[in-house]
Amino acid sequence: MISDVFGAFDEQVRTRLSELQAIAQSGGFDEAVELMVSSIRNGGVLQAFGTGHSQAFAMEIAGRAGGLIPTHAIALRDTVLMGERPATDLAGGLLERDSNIANELWDLHEFHAEDVFLIASNSGVNGSIVGIALRAKEEGHKVIAVTSLEHTNAVTPKHPSGKRLAEIADVVIDNLAPFGDATVSLGDVADGAQGVMGGAVSSITAAYIAQLLTIGTAATLQADGETPPLYLSANIPGGDEHNDALKARYGERIGSMA
Repeated sequence: MISDVFGAFDEQVRTRLSELQAIAQSGGFDEAVELMVSSIRNGGVLQAFGTGHSQAFAMEIAGRAGGLIPTHAIALRDTVLMGERPATDLAGGLLERDSNIANELWDLHEFHAEDVFLIASNSGVNGSIVGIALRAKEEGHKVIAVTSLEHTNAVTPKHPSGKRLAEIADVVIDNLAPFGDATVSLGDVADGAQGVMGGAVSSITAAYIAQLLTIGTAATLQADGETPPLYLSANIPGGDEHNDALKARYGERIGSMA
């Protein structure tokens, strides 16, 4: 029955979100929040990066209503929109596996010493992900990783360094996704394939983690008597004016001011 798989997926998601909430409440995210608070207080920008479906994490961190204004999303498409690569390079998954793309991306953006990098990757082994993490560390930045520890420890690194994202980062947050990401068994199929799975959870848990980090950072700033620099929705009265005034402090460091 379709309702059975709906219920199974609901249970898989709820269990993981409850565990993440418990981890956060017990202080498991405090180190990451402290790095983010320190960055903002010192004029830094939170640099978010993810490829594939992990781009969703960067979108939750940077540039959305209820999110922190001093944030910036780095994306592989920047090499086309801001660089000289043809759009065809974005087809398929070759670019995210390219260990050399990190330096190309790095040169397209302005980074300051106070910036902290938040990098999401379920597998944590692709060349672009590991490359950005290594370059950030080489330049003296703190790195927060969001990855599946079960998955990353079960696969071979693809970067020439032989490293995983989790082995580079200063702080590692487990997104609790299983190996292969899918959580719900759909049974065997007619062609003889066994163990067909659906119900991927890494995008859901990563988005939840992004929001926990965001509100944890904002709440810490407010508790210390500071006004958290949060975006208002551009679709409510006064939203644009509020956002533009705060965005002006950072200029092109957080993207276009248009």
